[in-house]
Amino acid sequence: MSNARLPMQHIREVLRLKHNVGLGIRPISRSLGLSRNTVRDYLVRAQSAGLGYPLPPDLMDAELEKRLYPVPSVPATPVRPMPDCAY
Repeated sequence: MSNARLPMQHIREVLRLKHNVGLGIRPISRSLGLSRNTVRDYLVRAQSAGLGYPLPPDLMDAELEKRLYPVPSVPATPVRPMPDCAY
C-alpha cells in the first residue's frame, strides 16, 4: 500500500466529478481507478480547506497542495514527565 500523493490534476478531477458532474464516491473511484477511501480523503480534505468547485483560476498546484496538506503545528519541545527512577 502506497501513501504517495496523487498529482494535483487528479485531485482537481475528483473535485470536478463530485461538484460539477454530481457523481458519488464509488463512480468517481471507478472512473479514476482510485480506492473509495482515497476519493473520500481528498473530498474531506478539500471541504476542511474550504475548497469547492470550480477552484479559483489563480490557484496553482503548489498552493492547492499547501491547502490540502497543511503543515501540522508541532510544539518545539514536547512536555514529558520525568521518569520515576525509584519505581
